[in-house]
Amino acid sequence: MGDRPALPVVDVNADLGEGFGVWRLGDDEALLDVVTSANVACGFHAGDPLTLRRVTEQAAARGVRVGAQVSYRDLAGFGRRAMDVPAAELTAEILYQIGALDGLCRVAGTRVRYVKAHGALNNRMVWDEEQAQATVDAIRAYDPALPLLVLPGSALERCATEAGLVAVREGYADRGYTPQGTLVPRREPGAVLTDPADVIQRVRTLVRDGTVTAVDGTEIPLAVRSICVHGDTPGAVALARAVRDTIAAVGASVEAFA
Repeated sequence: MGDRPALPVVDVNADLGEGFGVWRLGDDEALLDVVTSANVACGFHAGDPLTLRRVTEQAAARGVRVGAQVSYRDLAGFGRRAMDVPAAELTAEILYQIGALDGLCRVAGTRVRYVKAHGALNNRMVWDEEQAQATVDAIRAYDPALPLLVLPGSALERCATEAGLVAVREGYADRGYTPQGTLVPRREPGAVLTDPADVIQRVRTLVRDGTVTAVDGTEIPLAVRSICVHGDTPGAVALARAVRDTIAAVGASVEAFA
C-alpha cells in the first residue's frame, strides 16, 4: 500500500439539456447537484433554447462547469446516427454550437469552459483524422484555451495534442468497453451498464488502478481525469451519486478539470 502512487483528482460529468420542447430526458436539476461538469447539448442532437437557458442558469447557480456538447446535426437520431459531413461544414457547425451555448452561458453569468463531442461524432473521431481535425480547428478558432474531453488513444486526442489544445481523457462509468479500449456500440449486448454494482466496480478500478474491464474480461490500461455518467441511462441520478461516493471511498478528490 505504501508504494501506491497518489490517488488522482477526478471530475464527474454528465450529459444535460437533452430535452426538447415539452419532451424531457433525464433529471437535469438533480444531476447538477452531483456532477462537477455538465456537458450541455447545443441544439443539434437535443436541447431547445429555453431548456438550454434553464440548464445553464442552474449550473451557474451551483458552480458547475458548463461544457458545449457538440454533435452532428441530427435531432431525429439524437446524434447517434453515422453521418459523413465535409470538414469545412463540420468546423462551421461546431463553431455555431459553441457560440450559441456560450451566449446563453454569458447571460447566466458563466461561460463555456470546455468542449465534448456527442454520440456518433465522438465515436467516429476515435479513428477519423479528418473529422477530428475539423473539430480541433473549430475549437482553435473559437478559443484555443478551451479543454476538450477525449477518448484515450483516439484520433481526436492526437489531433488536439498536436494542435496544442488541452486534451482531457475521459472514461465512462456506464458504458461497455471493447478489448481495443473503444466503446461497445449501443446496438450490441453489454453496451450500457445499469447495475449500480457494476458501475461502482468500474469506477473503483478506473480511479484506483487506472484500468477498465472489457466485455470479454480483458483488463485495459485507462488513465482518465474525468468520468461520465450519461443523463439518459436508467437511474442516472443514483448512478452519479454512486460514482461520486466511490471516488471518495478510494481516496480521490472530486473536482472539475476546467
